Formats: sequence, structure tokens, C-alpha cells
Amino acid sequence: MKPYISARQYLGSELEPRRLRQIFKTMRKTFLGIAGYLMFTGFSVAIAAEKPDIVVFLADDLGWRDCSIYGSKETRTPNMARLAANGMTFSHAFVSSATCAPSRAALLTGLDPMRNGAMLNHTRPRADVKRWPAYFREAGYEVVAIGKVAHYAEVKDYRFDHASHFSHDHRTGVDAAVKWLGQRKSKKPLCLLVGSSWPHIPWPKKSDFDPAKLTMPPKLVDTPATRRALARYYTAVGRADRDLGRVYDAARKHLGDRSIFVFSGDQGPQFPFGKWNGYDSALRAPLVVVWPGKIRAGSTSAAMVGLIDLLPTLLDATGFAPPEKLSGRSFVGILSGQKTDHRNEIFATHSGDGINRYPLRVVRTHDWKYIRNLDPDAKHHTIVDKSSGYWKSWQEKAKIDPAAAATIRSYHERPAEELYDLRVDPDERNNLAGVEAHAVVKAKLRASLDTWMQASGDEGLKTERNLRPQEK
Repeated sequence: MKPYISARQYLGSELEPRRLRQIFKTMRKTFLGIAGYLMFTGFSVAIAAEKPDIVVFLADDLGWRDCSIYGSKETRTPNMARLAANGMTFSHAFVSSATCAPSRAALLTGLDPMRNGAMLNHTRPRADVKRWPAYFREAGYEVVAIGKVAHYAEVKDYRFDHASHFSHDHRTGVDAAVKWLGQRKSKKPLCLLVGSSWPHIPWPKKSDFDPAKLTMPPKLVDTPATRRALARYYTAVGRADRDLGRVYDAARKHLGDRSIFVFSGDQGPQFPFGKWNGYDSALRAPLVVVWPGKIRAGSTSAAMVGLIDLLPTLLDATGFAPPEKLSGRSFVGILSGQKTDHRNEIFATHSGDGINRYPLRVVRTHDWKYIRNLDPDAKHHTIVDKSSGYWKSWQEKAKIDPAAAATIRSYHERPAEELYDLRVDPDERNNLAGVEAHAVVKAKLRASLDTWMQASGDEGLKTERNLRPQEK
């Protein structure tokens, strides 16, 4: 064994004590710097490893009523039921707009439609608005969109790390997402958004359902043509459920059981009083969140949440504090079971595009809905009454059936204000806006909507016309 050698002997006895102290001081700083770097990078890696992978699955034009987890007896949605058994199902989740582009823009910015600049359909958020990918990149994530996540090619403006298969093709988006997950190499935590084009039109030509045996939803005129359309739509709902199951299985296989999985949709289906309207059939969305070890399996929540809240909620779940400037607010406390309430009011808009133009604003509480139709002198029209194959059957039936005629009239003609007591009228059939006994409720909701619009710089019909200079 070699004899012990002192530092002075090793460095040379001729060095002065002051010089030795300087050398030791330098060595100490270098050692601490290296150790600190290693500790920091090691800590960062540990934090990154703890961050949950996130997968968000969005269906297109899916009505919440049309899912078995919300009581539908017509559709077959076993994968939605599987998610519900593994996570938390929300009964009162809402989108910010009844139209594709504004609804998705609100989700992807965490800002109300007027605040992010995409209130009209086929429009994009303003260039200065921060979007979903930027937030999650700052949190250390790889951020990916596959399928219809934004409004088709608009997804390219959101600057995802990878975005593909965003055309309206029912066949490719989910296939691509499953394949991409299996080939992924990055070690970063993943935030993946997958969009299925089901059950958006065109619906399958062949249906899995017998039209004659279907129970007609509220407000639809019962004709053979309507039943055939409904049967095709329900078949499309089943295909959305199939896509959901494929993505869920791929996420569990490649990301593990500890990842967060979110299932929802962008607005209701393309039927009268659905998409492009202010009713629950347009604005109320399915929402299930699965997070093993964090969310109690098979749980439910009646808390009012918006899809606009998903961005701050998922950021919060990663340990990254969401900005206070967002319209959305984190509901992580609901997911963990520490809270039961989230919002007292939900606000929404519809402006539309071309034919689907009828402008309106909405405020909803648990018990009441107030709708302001900004241009009540105009007739309400959508693609439904312009090009759907079953609308003519409604018109024919209306010639001999007063109830069908009344339904068509209520579709085309809207009063300036609508008020519904959702406790006794969940289908929003009985407008109470002119009933004196409910004047206080109406005044309160009217004032609340005014305050929200003013905070957003929304001047109602004036703003609508400014956004469409040709209509001035």
C-alpha cells in the first residue's frame, strides 16, 4: 500500500500557504459547481419523469345525450362506458361556442371566443394569442396533434411539435395516431391531442339501427326520413366510440396506466336545435377524465365546467401554474375529490359562417338558461334546412300537422330573449322570458351576460357586423 501523501507534498512543498489556499478555494468552487449541475439536472430529470403523459381525444359533432354514459338507450358506446368506469364523468360540461372553429379555438387558447379573436367559424385566434402547444412546451412536454384537433388545416397555425392528418377524412386520423404512438422515440413527457371526425357528416350510408324502433329525440319532427338520418348518425356515434377505444388502448400500451386521458367533443350534432344553436343539445358536451391513482374510478361530478377550463386544468396537473389571465380555470380540485363546485355560470356564443349565421349569446347556471338572440328580426337558417335530406319531409308534414308546423316556426323564428327553467324543462321548450313571475331571474342573468360581454369587448350585433364588413 502506498504511504499517505499530504496535499502540500503532492502540490509541492515550495508553494506558499496563501497560494495553497487559493488552489483549494478554486478546487472547492469547481467541485461544488459540478455537483450542483449534476444535482440540478438530476432533479430536472426526476421532475420530468413524474409529469404525467396526457392524451386528449375529441369527437366531432357528438351530442352528450347520444352517449350511453348519459343515459342513451339507443347508441352503443362501450368504450365511453369503459372510460367512465375508470375515471370521472362530468354531467355538466359545456363548450364555448356551438361551432367547430370557435369551440376548438377556445379549448386551445383557454380564452373566450371574443378574447382570442376566433368568434366566427372558419377563423383563427389572433397572432398575438398564446396557444396550447406553447404552454405545454414551457412545462417540458412534446406537444402533438393528430386528426381534427383544430378546425382542419388551422392546426398548422397552433405550432404543435407535430401535426398531421387534419383533413376531413374519417379513416386516417385515428389510424395515424395509433401508429405514431407505437413509433415514438422521444423521452419527454407527451401531450397528445387526437381528433376523430366521427360523428360529423357524412354519416355512414348503411346503418346498424332499425329506424322504426328508435325513440325520437326532443324537438325533432317524426318522419321516416328523419328516422333514417338518425339511424345513420347513431352508427357514426358508434364509430366515434370505436376510435376512442383504439386511442385509449394505444395510450395505455405505450404510455402506461399513470397517464391522464381526456375524452370530450366540440359541440352537438347537426340536427335542428343542435349545432349552431344556444341550447344544451348544442353546447353541452360529454367529458370523462381518467387519471389512475389520482381520480377515483367510476366517480361522477355535477360541477359546471367548460372545455375552456381544460388547458389550465391539465397544466395544473403537471405542476405548472396556469396563468391567471385565462378565461378558463383549473378544476384539478374536482378531479382529486377535494372540491365539488367549480363555476356558477357558463357563457357561450354563436356567430357562425355563411348560412349558419344566426348570432346569439348565452349564460347558463345549473338551473336556468338565458339566450339573447342578437338579430331576432332575421330568420334562423342552417345547412340543416338548406340541404339535409329530411327537411322536406318536415315541411310536408307541417301542411297537415300543427305540431310539426309549430316546430318549424320555432326553428326559423327566434325572440330577442329566451329563458328556460332547466329543473322542470330540460329540453328547453317553454320560453319564460315574458313571464312576470320570472322577471327577477331574467334580469339577473341579463346583467350577468352584459358584464361578461363588456369585459370581452363584445358589443353584440355591432361587433358581429364589424367582423363582417359586408353586412354593415
